[in-house]
Amino acid sequence: MVKKASSLSALGGLVYSTDAGRHCPDCAQPIDACTCKQALTPAGDGIARVRRETKGRGGKTVTTVSGVPLAVDALKELATALKRRCGTGGSLKDGVIEIQGDHVDLLLDELAKHGFKAKKSGG
Repeated sequence: MVKKASSLSALGGLVYSTDAGRHCPDCAQPIDACTCKQALTPAGDGIARVRRETKGRGGKTVTTVSGVPLAVDALKELATALKRRCGTGGSLKDGVIEIQGDHVDLLLDELAKHGFKAKKSGG
């Protein structure tokens, strides 16, 4: 019996628990209290690039904002604020904010108001 207890502690203690729900695979904290994903900011030069795209979207125009140096939660809040300012829908995919329609100039001004360096990218 003593051997079992010592081998269990050698394996790391708790084997399974549903007490806190899902856990982050990196920091082993509950998803709500995860600190590793929130603290990460994307690597880059700190300049937000705004461009108009139509490729692969069935001819529909979408304005994308990429390279914004924010964590995931703050990026979601910024995307919501930009969508509200443009009065259109949009989404956040892989760190790129997509706003429906052609709003390049409006987004450049709005990002400057929020304190980001922004430049027009593409044609």
